[in-house]
Amino acid sequence: MNWINNVVRPKIRSFWEKRDVPENLWIKCPETGEMVFHRDLEANQWVVPNSNFHMRITAKKRLEYFFDEGAYTKVATPEVYQDPLKFRDQKRYVDRLKDAKAKTELDDSVLVAKGKVHGDELTVAVQDFAFMAGSLGMAAGEAIIKGMETAVEDRTPFVMFAASGGARMQEGILSLMQMPRTTLAVQMLREANLPYIVVLTNPTTGGVTASYAMLGDIHLAEPGALIGFAGQRVIEQTIREKLPEGFQRSEYLLDHGMVDMVVHRHALRDTISNLCGILMKRDPSLPKLEAPEPAKTEPAEAVNEETETSNA
Repeated sequence: MNWINNVVRPKIRSFWEKRDVPENLWIKCPETGEMVFHRDLEANQWVVPNSNFHMRITAKKRLEYFFDEGAYTKVATPEVYQDPLKFRDQKRYVDRLKDAKAKTELDDSVLVAKGKVHGDELTVAVQDFAFMAGSLGMAAGEAIIKGMETAVEDRTPFVMFAASGGARMQEGILSLMQMPRTTLAVQMLREANLPYIVVLTNPTTGGVTASYAMLGDIHLAEPGALIGFAGQRVIEQTIREKLPEGFQRSEYLLDHGMVDMVVHRHALRDTISNLCGILMKRDPSLPKLEAPEPAKTEPAEAVNEETETSNA
């Protein structure tokens, strides 16, 4: 009986016990509802294989995918006062910041880094939508300006990956002040004759779209990205008209001249590297062709002797 109680019954009970399965093991495609294994999705740079839906990725993952071998150097950004307005709604602003920092392991919504893409030095800033919807506050504005100043000092192109819901309401007018400040920093890049390339990702809206996100020399966009200032429902209620299908998506903006190219995430590295090479007037690197070895020919005397022998 001991064997039955100690071995058989626990095994039978184990069949009825619920096994713990990680919640993020399978991820659902927002567009088609397809379930994709998380490792396959990560190996494909968080692009759903069948639907080609580009999912949001963190700032650190973006930099790893973009730079050569995922190696980059983080640029230190200036510190700012955390809660200048002592703002509080359902929750204190300082508590929201603590939660966002713990969730993303970032100081704020913008991460600035330096590294190489196909051997060429680039300065890159990435907005992380997971940090309070990538909102633009004082810290984010200082980070963008610092990134542009670093690009001018190092004489490198500046690439901006934009993803934001707009200005950060908890900082009020101080947040809106970052729009003209970043605009002046863009002008600093132009005076230095350095390329400024903007990659619009899903979503890029509000005050970010109304400032530095639309001031690039070249505007790229990921497929299906939502790009605009006001939301579609707000516009429809204002003009009292039904907007066309796909309005404010990157493909629609490409057809209407607001975006220069819609580029797949896998092709961003090569596309931006080529564009920077053209704008910086770098000499193209051509493949080295090895000269073919000369064909071995027999001496003329030996050929004549063989001919005479055969004739004889």
